[in-house]
Amino acid sequence: MDFRPKLIICGGSAYPREWDYARFRAIADKVGALLLCDMAHISGLVAAQEAADPFEYCDIVTTTTHKSLRGPRAGMIFYRKGPKPTKKGQPEDAVYDFEDKINFSVFPSLQGGPHNHQIGALAVALKQAMTPGFKAYAKQVRANAVALGNYLMSKDYKLVTGGTENHLVLWDLRPLGLTGNKVEKLYDLCNITVNKNAVFGDSSALAPGGVRIGTPAMTSRGLVEKDFEQIAEFLHPAVTITLKIQKEHGKLLKDFNKGLVNNKDIEELKADVGKFSGSFDMPGFLLSEMKYKD
Repeated sequence: MDFRPKLIICGGSAYPREWDYARFRAIADKVGALLLCDMAHISGLVAAQEAADPFEYCDIVTTTTHKSLRGPRAGMIFYRKGPKPTKKGQPEDAVYDFEDKINFSVFPSLQGGPHNHQIGALAVALKQAMTPGFKAYAKQVRANAVALGNYLMSKDYKLVTGGTENHLVLWDLRPLGLTGNKVEKLYDLCNITVNKNAVFGDSSALAPGGVRIGTPAMTSRGLVEKDFEQIAEFLHPAVTITLKIQKEHGKLLKDFNKGLVNNKDIEELKADVGKFSGSFDMPGFLLSEMKYKD
């Protein structure tokens, strides 16, 4: 009410819970603002009706297409079109005027020529999103995230919001005395992909207090709840190794990095991760049909 913004944006890259779009809409209407949702991370869940629908409440919805939607690296912008709902003090024939403004902002203002291979790939992805198989995938993505989160919490680890309702968990490492950049680095050496992520109260994005872990990619390889519990079993000793290195070499990153070199614990865990992940096919590739050269 103090600043009366013209636009309010909801959506985020590391929020494990549902968004209260109705509440955002009420606030936007109260101050006369437009409401935009960026659903980049959860668009696949929205398409499969496994996450709350922002379209009912938002004037504009934006998304990337390569995350939970499983499409090419691209983006989409949706906007309201046609007559506006009748409101007090508004002309009866008022219509939304987003189309020309958004189209002009995209081209020629901000984007180059269209990439036809991306458009074709996106068409394939959107057709896949209409299939029963995609719905099953989205359900499994959520189930796997819950299983991963519950298993970590059973080990007395702290998750931001105490669990998840979507495709990711946000792990608060601060109670362990660790930072996300160190854990991310060690996981990477073990061929486990996570990313460092700020948690509430952090002052640095370079050395944040958490890591973000998502389930869509490994769900696409056929992993179910019990497999994500095994993934959590890999995450647990990796944290133990990180703590050990930090204790022996120090908290400064340059000192910590020395403990990563020729570390037998890391090599052993990397081998275990490789053996586990190698038992699952990659989308589009069958291990049984692949030829290996010595």
